[in-house]
Amino acid sequence: MNALLATLGGKLTERWLNLLVLPGALFLAATAVGTTLGHRHWNDIDRLRTTLDDLAARPALDRTGTAALLVALVLLTATAASLAAQFLGGVIERYWLRFARDPLSHVLVDRRRRRWGRREQELDAAYPVTRTDADADALTPAPAPAHDGDAVPTPVEHFARIQALTDARDRVALREPTRPTWHGDRMQATADRVEAAYGVDLAALWPRLWLILPEPAVRHIQSAHDSFSTAARLAAWAVGYALLACWWWPAALVAVGCAAVARSRARDALDALAGLIEAAVDVHGRELAGRIGLTGADEAGPLDHEAGDRMSELFRKAE
Repeated sequence: MNALLATLGGKLTERWLNLLVLPGALFLAATAVGTTLGHRHWNDIDRLRTTLDDLAARPALDRTGTAALLVALVLLTATAASLAAQFLGGVIERYWLRFARDPLSHVLVDRRRRRWGRREQELDAAYPVTRTDADADALTPAPAPAHDGDAVPTPVEHFARIQALTDARDRVALREPTRPTWHGDRMQATADRVEAAYGVDLAALWPRLWLILPEPAVRHIQSAHDSFSTAARLAAWAVGYALLACWWWPAALVAVGCAAVARSRARDALDALAGLIEAAVDVHGRELAGRIGLTGADEAGPLDHEAGDRMSELFRKAE
């Protein structure tokens, strides 16, 4: 029992240090350096060394109690800063995934729709044949018809152009934008694809499906969600360093770097999360329908629209 408690205590301490103390301590150190040097003396190492020497020469720091109190104060302040970053990271997550409910969000949606429409028109013009909605998601273009009924493959150069245009369009959104951000549209595209394929409301289905997912699926989905949350916290630190740049301009470089990395990691993590959610519905949707008695236990094949509609109606509880 003592060994178990010691192991748990060690893991908790390591997690506390990695998630709370170290990022907060790094920010506190940057804040101390920035407020000491300022804009005018931003790279004056001698000024910083002199300040540290003056601080170390104070008689109060020779006392063990004062030094311990100072260390505890630094740890608590670093933890508080990290907790503030976690809170702001949660706000940023909701901001990235928000719906268009305010005038500014509607303006952003309209702007993104125009950008997406231009990319879609360029992609339509590049295809050798008229595309359908299903073709819009495909990366391989349809072959162009040739004489004598033979199909001539699309030239490599033309395929590369189509691939580049598809990537450019998908960087705006996979479907026509309905939310202010790429992140919200990526999750909306997953919900739309699930509803189109199975006729089920993903928002109503997901809490029930989550309860029956096997442990490996839960672990992969949780890992992708944690990566997205970590990227949001990194964006929160970017905000903190941007505020510090008001007193010490080199902090702006750190803020830009954190923001760029957070943006890239958030996109990758959310794309993986959306793909895993859609895959979970594909693999376990019929299992859920069977568990609640909408389909027979011995029936095989994917979830059909009739069962999906009935599940949505049941889970919504006539809302």
